[in-house]
Amino acid sequence: MTTTIGNLIFHAVLGKELRHRMTSLKRLISLLIAGGLLAGGVGTARADSTGPVTTPPSRSQAAPSAEEEYNRGIRLRATKEWAQAASAFRRATELRQSFPEAWNELGYALRHMGQYPDSVAAYEQALRLRPAFPEALEYLGEAYVMMGRPDDARRVLDRLKPLDAGRAKELAEVIDKGR
Repeated sequence: MTTTIGNLIFHAVLGKELRHRMTSLKRLISLLIAGGLLAGGVGTARADSTGPVTTPPSRSQAAPSAEEEYNRGIRLRATKEWAQAASAFRRATELRQSFPEAWNELGYALRHMGQYPDSVAAYEQALRLRPAFPEALEYLGEAYVMMGRPDDARRVLDRLKPLDAGRAKELAEVIDKGR
């Protein structure tokens, strides 16, 4: 009789431990899927600024999503392949027009290619979508300096100061050097 009770206790404890481990495993798998790691996604989402964004886990591999194109652009930007990066960011904005990070990065790539008017237009679209976007403001101001428009750059600096003191300081230095 004690063997039967001992056996029952052993299996009850083992069952509880097994259920706990299975629940933990299910949570881990759910988190990995949500993060895009098991579904072939790349990167992590960033709340403010530019960087890889999470790819929806159920995405078909046939046609890239806006997020996948954006992430491809980020990888190309890292290797300074500006034309290819601009193409990826442009495609991301075509797939999802309300994607301020992609518009900002498109402006960044275009600026590095010397296409300042197009760069300014991309930054302005990013700012229409997210008016308080410090990175887009800083880059817009830098583009204005490169275009020889310091007064416009100073107006952008005034908008940037209350949002991000560090970026405002960087833009102020660019403006001062651009004189």
